[in-house]
Amino acid sequence: MSSRNRASMRAQRGVGIVEILVAVLVLSIGLLGLAGLQMRTLRNNESALERGVAVFETHAIADAMRADRSNAIANLYNIALTASAPTGTTFRERALRAWRGNLTTSLGAGATGEVTCNGTACTIKVQWDDSRVNGGSQTYQVVTQVQL
Repeated sequence: MSSRNRASMRAQRGVGIVEILVAVLVLSIGLLGLAGLQMRTLRNNESALERGVAVFETHAIADAMRADRSNAIANLYNIALTASAPTGTTFRERALRAWRGNLTTSLGAGATGEVTCNGTACTIKVQWDDSRVNGGSQTYQVVTQVQL
């Protein structure tokens, strides 16, 4: 082998290792980005599930109100977000108490609901803390309007 070939081979030594290290670094950054994207996707799916549960619960109390239409039209189902659930044994009181209980069980301790009727037109709100998506405290509401 000539001295020129030997010098060129010495200059090439270690280049393969540097290329491998750069490739591993690029791959690592890509995998970290993919893991972050997966975490965000899971949080958004959880939030979407909670919104679906809230919509389901608005329809559940609307069905109870339709079953007891005369009391609903008389505005006896009206309950504010901050009001405590009724404690009696009538159908209306048990339905509202069970509805509020389902909200806290499904959406967390801070979840609550409101019903406001004006004759046969009713507005149902479900409110809960949806802080998993954006971090921090974020109150989210689902509002459904129904006709009895």
